[in-house]
Order: sequence, then structure tokens, then C-alpha cells
Amino acid sequence: MSLRQKVDDELKAAMKASLRDRLDTIRLLKSAVKYREIELGASLDDAAVATVVNSLVKQRRDSVEQYRAGGRPEQAAKEEAEVSVLQEFLPAQLSAAEVSVLVELALAESGAQGPKDMGAVMKILKEKVAGRADGKSLSDAVRTRLSGAAN
Repeated sequence: MSLRQKVDDELKAAMKASLRDRLDTIRLLKSAVKYREIELGASLDDAAVATVVNSLVKQRRDSVEQYRAGGRPEQAAKEEAEVSVLQEFLPAQLSAAEVSVLVELALAESGAQGPKDMGAVMKILKEKVAGRADGKSLSDAVRTRLSGAAN
């Protein structure tokens, strides 16, 4: 089953079960996917839909931090609930060990020698990971590895 079909099925299930918050979050996702399709002028494949989901998750996590810093725990809890719903549409996330192995492979493939080569490594990694790890953890792992290689 495609990721789009899963979104549609979950939307219907949330409607039938009258799960208002879940329904709102899935509608938000469906809207973001549709907006991205209009922007690109083409239908999205599963990897592109996963990228949209990752973007929404990142936005929600940033909002959680802002709400907590602003003393609004009820809004932070709402955003966290949205994150948990959105994560259901992401492929299984890679472990730290798997990310480390992929970083090593990307370093070997790109021939990276130091921090200045980070862009080339990230380009290779993003293709291999395709929504199974967030960009921040990838860039942190690459930065750590490249700074160690430069010494």
C-alpha cells in the first residue's frame, strides 16, 4: 500500500471513529501533500510524501520547544500529539548504528577528507536515507565524523 493510500485510509478511519484531533492532523498532512504537488506540478511518490511528513514533524518539534520556552505546556502537548500521529506515516527510523554505517559508506563514496566536504556527503546520505532519519541527526553524525577525520 502506498503512503498516500495509507493517509487516505487513516483519514477515513479517524472520521468514522470521530477522533477530532487525529482527523485534524491527518487533514493537515493531506493538505501539505496536495500543496507540494501543486508546487511541483506532479504527483508525489512515497519518498516525497515522507519528506513532507518529515518537514511537518520538524515544524511541530520546533513549536514544542517554543511553547515550552514560552510557558505554554498545553500547546506543547497538542503539538507533541500531532508529532505522534505524523510519525505513523514515516518509514521505520534508522538506529544510531545504522546511521553510522551509512555515514561511513557515504564518506567512502564521496572521498570526503574534512568538514569542507560535508555537502557532498550529505547529498549522498539523503538519497540513501530517504526519510528514515532526520536531517539534524545525519548532519551531526557527519560533522562529528568529518571533524574527527580532519584531526
